[in-house]
Amino acid sequence: MAQAELSDPLIISRAVQIPWREIDMHAIRAQGAGGQNVNKVASAIHLRFDIRASSLPDSYKEQLLARSDQRITADGVVVIKAQQFRTQEQNREDALRRLQSLLRSANVVRKKRIATKPSKAAQRRRVDKKVKQGQIKKMRGKVGME
Repeated sequence: MAQAELSDPLIISRAVQIPWREIDMHAIRAQGAGGQNVNKVASAIHLRFDIRASSLPDSYKEQLLARSDQRITADGVVVIKAQQFRTQEQNREDALRRLQSLLRSANVVRKKRIATKPSKAAQRRRVDKKVKQGQIKKMRGKVGME
């Protein structure tokens, strides 16, 4: 996000927006290969977002805290480390995009599963097939000489 865009809140949905003061971002050194540049430049972004202290609606908070997501700590803090790109700006956008998708997924209402039952004909076919397979297995074995 460009500096001009940081004045606007992070938009999650039409009704939900996150003010920037609730999102804590720090530049850190990235891990892994990258030569000398990786040792000198803090291009990775470490993003922290406290769910409990945020201005999110309670329904979002409950959904997020109930998840077993490794990005959410036991204290209810979302921790995202973005280091995929070489520039700090791209990593910042990536971290914000990942936070945004995590928060949006909390509001998705899953369709309730309706249990189905096999038809009588399907049950009959299943039992007939089992009986037939059992007869085939019974026919296997040593042939007796009488």
